[in-house]
Amino acid sequence: MGGESTTRTAPRSGGTSTAQVGSRLGERLSGVAVALGLVLFLGGFGWGAVEYRPYTVPTSSMTPTIDVGDRVLAQRVDGSEIRRGDVVVFRDKSWVTNADVVKRVVAVGGDTVACCTDGKLTVNGKQIDEPYLPEGSLAEITNFPTVKVPQGRLFLLGDERQGSLDSTAHLTDAASGTVSTAAVSARVDAVAWPMKGMLGRPTGFETLGPLSQPGPLRTILVLIVAGAVLVLGGGAYGPIAKRLGGSRGRTRTEPVGAR
Repeated sequence: MGGESTTRTAPRSGGTSTAQVGSRLGERLSGVAVALGLVLFLGGFGWGAVEYRPYTVPTSSMTPTIDVGDRVLAQRVDGSEIRRGDVVVFRDKSWVTNADVVKRVVAVGGDTVACCTDGKLTVNGKQIDEPYLPEGSLAEITNFPTVKVPQGRLFLLGDERQGSLDSTAHLTDAASGTVSTAAVSARVDAVAWPMKGMLGRPTGFETLGPLSQPGPLRTILVLIVAGAVLVLGGGAYGPIAKRLGGSRGRTRTEPVGAR
């Protein structure tokens, strides 16, 4: 009888069961990643909604720190938590406005504030370095008399001193231009749009006492980004696994001896 050569197909040993186990494990891990990602993502947004409020600054009185039209994120805080150097959001009817105002706190209750000594603002007799002022500008366009800030009140200035209607514009008021801590609703942590990032803490006030600490904004952003990555990564597992599984599912051929 003449020799005859044939071939047969044979599955790779153990391939099917190993692939099924790996597929099930991958699907479970993918589901866990998506679930954890949703918790982090939604939790971060929820935390942010509780802690922060967005504001649009309508004037240029805080230039260059905050420009007109900038969108800021301000942490909801009690007025008693405010420290020197903080940029705050407040509303004071004695300032003849029903809108929220954004200014920088330069003195708190018990402080004595005056301007200017050698061109610098003084608080409790100490000259204050203010690097957040526009380059080359003065601490104040005109001198203002010494003000003793009553307890429970704040003295506020804009970073753009020339055009800012701040405490110096209300020195003849009964409270000498100061604002009650109860009028403060939030402390600005960052400029969200355009994305200028977190506001720096003004070290010029450190000699007078501790500065406030940044809020949890960075942690919140980390949670949101991490959650988004986990959701996208977990959701992408299925299509990737199918494509890889298709390429591995090819059968191979092997020769059968002549007979």
